[in-house]
Parts: sequence; structure tokens; C-alpha cells
Amino acid sequence: MNDLVVKWLQEAGIFATLFSILLNILVSVAGIIPSFFVTAANITVFGLYQGLIISYLGESLGAIISFYLYRKGIQQFKPRWLRVNKHKRIIQLQQTKGLDAFYLILLLRLLPFFPSGLVNFAAALSKTSLLTFGIASSIGKIPAIVIEAYSVYFVLESSVRTQLILISLTLLLFILNKVHQNNEREREQLEEKTE
Repeated sequence: MNDLVVKWLQEAGIFATLFSILLNILVSVAGIIPSFFVTAANITVFGLYQGLIISYLGESLGAIISFYLYRKGIQQFKPRWLRVNKHKRIIQLQQTKGLDAFYLILLLRLLPFFPSGLVNFAAALSKTSLLTFGIASSIGKIPAIVIEAYSVYFVLESSVRTQLILISLTLLLFILNKVHQNNEREREQLEEKTE
């Protein structure tokens, strides 16, 4: 996927920056597609620092546009999975506004590996204003995008052997996380049955 995006950016010429930002917005609106491949392509085409800035702009604008679109469209339907959400912070976000919402959105953006799309959805269903969401989300994305960009840069600059080791470790962590989630879910179900 990274090679395809790199090719598109290189072929876009003077419109490459705009194309990259638009691609990040589409990824954000989709809500389930990870943005790291766009960040990797940006770093490959534009270099570390310019690629980081372009990725940050795209992800920030993407979150704001997603919030707006989700609020206008999805709020009418109020998906059941968000109403019965078991994530304490997401439930809290849906019920907050003002400065409390600002700090909660900021906190959720700072948490590593917390799904950005879930924050966008939950915030869109909350009482949070577009301005509060936009500022908190954009500030909170700074550390995440810096970590992502440097990680991607490290992987792109490393040897094939190092890349394979990193991919293997990432897969192992993903599998362990899934096993842990399944165990937690089973434990909760057992607790519910015994009550």
C-alpha cells in the first residue's frame, strides 16, 4: 500500500501536498483505516520533517471533518455499539462539554493505540463543540504523529532483517493483545452469569 501511495504522490507533482492531505482526510472519515501508510509515504516523498508536518495537517483536518460529518449524519442514528460502549472514557466523553470535554479529548488523543475513529465518533455524539474538538484533537495529535513519524522513519531506514523483526514483534503484540481482550471478555461474561 505504501508503494502505491508513494507513486501517487510522486505523480501528483505540485499537487502532492494537497493530495496527501486529502488522502489523510479520506482515511480519517473512513474511521477504520490506519493512517501510518500515508505517513510513511509522506516521509518517503517529502522527507522526515516536511512529511511529518503534512501528515499532521492531514490527520488534524481529517479528524475535524470526520467530527463534523459524523455529527451531521450519524448522530441521527445513534449506533447501538456507541450507546452500550463499555469504554469508561468514551461514555464520559459522550456526556461532557466545554473544558471537561477538551481535556478528555486531549487525553484520549494522547493515549497510544487508542482508535482515532472511535474518539471522532464518540465526540460527534457528545455535547462537544466543533471548536473545542478541533483544538483538543489537534493538540493531542502532535505527540502521536511525532512518534508515528519517527517510528516509520526508523523502519524505512532500517535493514530488511530489522524490519522483519519489528513486524514480527508487532504481530506478536497484536496477538497477545487479542488474547488478553478475549480473556477479559470471557471473565466479564462469567461474572455476569454468576450475578
